[in-house]
Amino acid sequence: MSELLIFNILLITVFTSAILIFIILFFIPAPYGRHMRKGWGITLKAKFGWFLMEFPSLAIVVILFFTGNKKMNPVAIIFLIFWTVHYFHRTMVYPFMMKGGNKKFPVLVLSFALIFNFINGYLNGRYLFYFSQPYPSDWLFDPRFITGAILFISGMFINIQSDYILLKLRKEGEKDYKIPYTGFFRFVSSPNYFGEIVEWIGWAILTWSFAGLAFALFTTANLMPRAYSNHKWYKSKFNSYPEERKALIPFIY
Repeated sequence: MSELLIFNILLITVFTSAILIFIILFFIPAPYGRHMRKGWGITLKAKFGWFLMEFPSLAIVVILFFTGNKKMNPVAIIFLIFWTVHYFHRTMVYPFMMKGGNKKFPVLVLSFALIFNFINGYLNGRYLFYFSQPYPSDWLFDPRFITGAILFISGMFINIQSDYILLKLRKEGEKDYKIPYTGFFRFVSSPNYFGEIVEWIGWAILTWSFAGLAFALFTTANLMPRAYSNHKWYKSKFNSYPEERKALIPFIY
């Protein structure tokens, strides 16, 4: 079996599993964060769970860049920069800023996430830095790249800003959840998820690849149900929760 055939099988698997994940998560919220509950097996500290979960996405794509055949291609270098900026923050910065040292992360959830991140990192890194035809330098001026880059950067800003708003809500040692009111929280309950979805839709457009599209679809399938669960949770916990606030998409959903 050739590597290209394996690549295509994995790509189809991500597309099809996204549909299944989307349905399941509407009924069974993934048990971490505010949805953490008993009965999901062994746990570890949340910050180390996040680090372990995100690290393969950073490492695999960097390795595939340096072992690929596009190391001197300027567009490939730009792709690598986009990817590593996001995942360096998610791996090396964000987890260690998390408060509440006793927060737990199920190893079962970590295992599923690792499987996806290994596959996703391989699909995106191997396509962009090996299987694809070299992107010409003028791709950087193509409307698809420009549009995708704007979406990627905007989504990353919303995602990071929203995460930091949540991090600052509670002082060290506090356990109770609070209602956030600033940033994009004025419009939706989960702007961090909205930003990440926008970010990876941008990635799919700026790379114009099926690997990028699969990632964007899977991200949406994973985060849209969780945003819905978060929205229900907020409304059930806080009587004063803003009625005009949507779950994920400002003014729409």
